[in-house]
Amino acid sequence: MKHVRIGNGCGFWGDNLDAPRELAEHGRLDYLTLEYLAELTMSILALQKQRHPEAGYASDFLDVLQQLVSILKCQPQLKIITNAGGMNPYGCAVRARAILDQAGLMKRRIAIVHGDDLLPHLDELLAQGHAFTNLDTGEPLSTIRERIVSVNAYLGCQPIVTALQQGADIVITGRVADASLTLGPAVYEFGWHWDDWDRLAAGTVAGHLIECGAQATGGLWCHWQETDLALVGYPIADIEDSGAFLLTKPPGSGGAVNRETVAEQLLYEVGDPAAYLTPDVVADFTSVQLSECGRDEVRITGVRGQPATDSYKVSIAYRDGWTASGTLVIAGPEAAPKARRCSEFIFERLRRAGVSPAHRHTECLGAGDSVPGVLPIVDAPEVVLRVTVRDTDRAVVERFAKEFAPLVTSGPPGVTGYTTGRPPVREVFAYWPALVDKNAVAAQVHIQ
Repeated sequence: MKHVRIGNGCGFWGDNLDAPRELAEHGRLDYLTLEYLAELTMSILALQKQRHPEAGYASDFLDVLQQLVSILKCQPQLKIITNAGGMNPYGCAVRARAILDQAGLMKRRIAIVHGDDLLPHLDELLAQGHAFTNLDTGEPLSTIRERIVSVNAYLGCQPIVTALQQGADIVITGRVADASLTLGPAVYEFGWHWDDWDRLAAGTVAGHLIECGAQATGGLWCHWQETDLALVGYPIADIEDSGAFLLTKPPGSGGAVNRETVAEQLLYEVGDPAAYLTPDVVADFTSVQLSECGRDEVRITGVRGQPATDSYKVSIAYRDGWTASGTLVIAGPEAAPKARRCSEFIFERLRRAGVSPAHRHTECLGAGDSVPGVLPIVDAPEVVLRVTVRDTDRAVVERFAKEFAPLVTSGPPGVTGYTTGRPPVREVFAYWPALVDKNAVAAQVHIQ
């Protein structure tokens, strides 16, 4: 029986840089996927590209690729699928091409998947009647049009399959659905039909389970004390033509793969578990059967699927003011009440200066504020005071940021931990979820 082994070595931009190399060395993989993008990430990358046209991609991928060149020489069959291209798949591919060529891997072909960036065509799409109505609030896009930073459709796995059919060894995409990074290789290797909904759903479940890296292999596990997370292994989906697959990790690595770790990840970021919507298929997570069949091995079967919808999800980021968040350590008797009083001092001084931030939030970390009402703590010996504000006027936020330092000498005794200077003022990017008809989006593939 033919199997395809797909391992995911990255769950977000900033994940463990050594994990992809270790997974590729010890995972006996056919495909290595690397997932870098989140909604906020796209807005960050869009701003980077505005400042520097050659930027706009997840630069960590280039460091990872540099580590992988010796493995690619020893494992010529290993292919890489990644969404590291972000807002600039071409720029990412140019840098990746240079790394491969310098390593003597000139014959390795790189495919670029793009077409997800709708910002250049947004006004044209609006004129055609695509409303991009906010899925949460029902508001029209016109209320934020002038503040939009990025507009990206979540493409599915079809362009990835096309890239592999054209001989790509590395596929660099922009925004695609996370699970599609895994589904694409499975469809290509097994020749699954685009209306084979159960198999497509099974491949989607495999992709969903491994897309967050070590979250499926012991990260955030409720019994994390039972394993070694310092050396946690990253997940591998060993997929069969039937759609059934084995979830595991490299032998000898830390972490754990069992019903709990897999079930916890299965329900991560899920709305209706009976209808998990992706660009490729609607997967029924309630049909999933999990069975432990060996140490660090869980077999997944029974996945059912339904036809995909006729729309793509669209992630829109827009400018929404300014924010700053400052911290101080408050120690000594009655630390929490003292910290809250320090917060009041800040806002009393702002009021005297004629400044009133539109939004404010105070937390005493260590006094139960992370889980209010759950963990009562009496007279904590020390707490971290964190105060945050947000306003459309940058000057208001800048004035707030200047009120932390005075508390070191003009506040109560026990104010310490002031090592970072004035808290930085940062621009706020808000999230606008929307839909667009699939026929309005044209995914494209280019081979280097």
